[in-house]
Amino acid sequence: MKRYFLHIGLISVFVFSALSNAESKDVVGWIEKVRICPGNVVVHAKLDTGADNCSLNAPHIEFFHRGNDTWVRFDLTNREGKTVTFERKMVRIAKIKRKGAKCQERPVILLGICIGSVYKEVEVNLVDRSPYKYQMLIGRKFLKGDLLIDSSVKYTVEPQCKEPRRISE
Repeated sequence: MKRYFLHIGLISVFVFSALSNAESKDVVGWIEKVRICPGNVVVHAKLDTGADNCSLNAPHIEFFHRGNDTWVRFDLTNREGKTVTFERKMVRIAKIKRKGAKCQERPVILLGICIGSVYKEVEVNLVDRSPYKYQMLIGRKFLKGDLLIDSSVKYTVEPQCKEPRRISE
């Protein structure tokens, strides 16, 4: 009998812990507007728990050097026609596994991303997302710890983060 109550007690602790952890996270839709910093440009993004990292539409990437570092330059135009030119230091090259296709190499940069009131500076890989409906894909590394996705809704929050003064290079 003691064992029974011990099991019930342990299960209760796990359930309560999971519920309180979920309550501390913001619930967002599977499609949201996100603000990218620097640049203060808002794009529509798909929040995807099947992806590890974030991806951003950059159909024309120009590589160049500053000192010993490799940098990238690309333009991003949102649905409202606002175009921002980004110049960011490349932090690495990601090898992306694709189902039914060979690996694709993509440049990775650091960008600030705001969804609702959650702001994080994360690695974002650059790729031509022109064939897709959404310019950005938000992966688990951004979502982890702060956001839960309700797959039955879209556009539940507006980006409300203030643009920081400077993102580390």
